[in-house]
Amino acid sequence: MSTRPAADPAIRVRGLKKSYGKLEVLRGVDFDVSRGSIFALLGSNGSGKTTTVRILATLLKADTGTAGVNGFDIATQPANVRESISLTGQFAAVDEILSGRENLVLVARLRHLEDPGAIADDLLRRFSLTDAATRRVSTYSGGMRRRLDIAMSLIGNSPVIFLDEPTSGLDPEARIEVWQAVRELAGHGTTVLLTTQYLDEAEQLADRIAILHKGRIIANGTLAELKKLFPPATVEYVEKQPTLEEIFLAIIGHDDKTATGANT
Repeated sequence: MSTRPAADPAIRVRGLKKSYGKLEVLRGVDFDVSRGSIFALLGSNGSGKTTTVRILATLLKADTGTAGVNGFDIATQPANVRESISLTGQFAAVDEILSGRENLVLVARLRHLEDPGAIADDLLRRFSLTDAATRRVSTYSGGMRRRLDIAMSLIGNSPVIFLDEPTSGLDPEARIEVWQAVRELAGHGTTVLLTTQYLDEAEQLADRIAILHKGRIIANGTLAELKKLFPPATVEYVEKQPTLEEIFLAIIGHDDKTATGANT
């Protein structure tokens, strides 16, 4: 474990650069992530988000620059970094033949942890999957699979977790389920670095947001701080209209209640 004081950032990045031939993917990236916070790295496809995560997870070497994760240097202490992190990629890495509980027990056993069954049951409860524990993962919805994937990445209580595009391709209900799971992580003290191209996702989840554009951080701050970059809004009366997401969820909720009433 790191002997660095808890006040130090969980992640510190300075001057990170990465190129593939003449293509400059990262052109000097700098940011800090406070412990126990949710930090969103926001950017369009090709902005360098996944490359940054892969470097921090020691899966890829930077050309220049330095970075530390949980007090360990990614270049000189990669084994310590890997012991400190969990990484969830853009696609759920779950075994569809096994049940949700069996997936969790398997990972706990591979990590040589005591009482893998108890660990699995606790994570199933935390991620609201207890009722589906014995079902094959092939029967899970997209949101359930992603929640299980995140739960699997937490086995071993890693202090830092990287979530690379965690809601990519999910429907609105599934996205909200994953958002709640991410909030649960931070609520338990886990540091979360989240990459996303969805503006509303960063707005909903992040304590701080860094905008990565063409390999550089062009803005970094809280949502309130980023809003100050724009001219003050003029006050006008505008009738609030529901968003499409609110309409969708209201209709789904209404249909569910109607169906329930019909069955009774």
